Amino acid sequence: MFPYPSAEGLHVGNLYAFTGNDIYGRFQRMQGHEVFEPLGYDAFGIHSENYALKVGVHPTVLIPRNIANFRRQLDRTGLMVDWRYSVDTTDPRYYKWTQWVFLQLLRRGLAYKKQAAVNCVRSTRPCWPTSR
Repeated sequence: MFPYPSAEGLHVGNLYAFTGNDIYGRFQRMQGHEVFEPLGYDAFGIHSENYALKVGVHPTVLIPRNIANFRRQLDRTGLMVDWRYSVDTTDPRYYKWTQWVFLQLLRRGLAYKKQAAVNCVRSTRPCWPTSR
């Protein structure tokens, strides 16, 4: 799971998601195993666009600034992240391939749009199928 750098900084939910994995990774490392713990940022999408509109800063300026702040905050948490393998979904080297894979699936009829039920067991918000 990559955090959304669509606000000014991390929130407790980000740390909640990463801390358990980090603890387990440290345990595995102490057992003599090699541990690979990359991290990145899911910076595309409506969350980032809405925040950019809210603060009046273009996403191409805002997102790199938010990513730098997230990185600074994540470094301070002490997580054993291997930053050499960081992912940023706004990097053309990343989304070039996700878009290519999607187009291959679409051309073969494996990507499609339809109504479907949504599993909402752990959600606090109402859920229903959408037609998007």
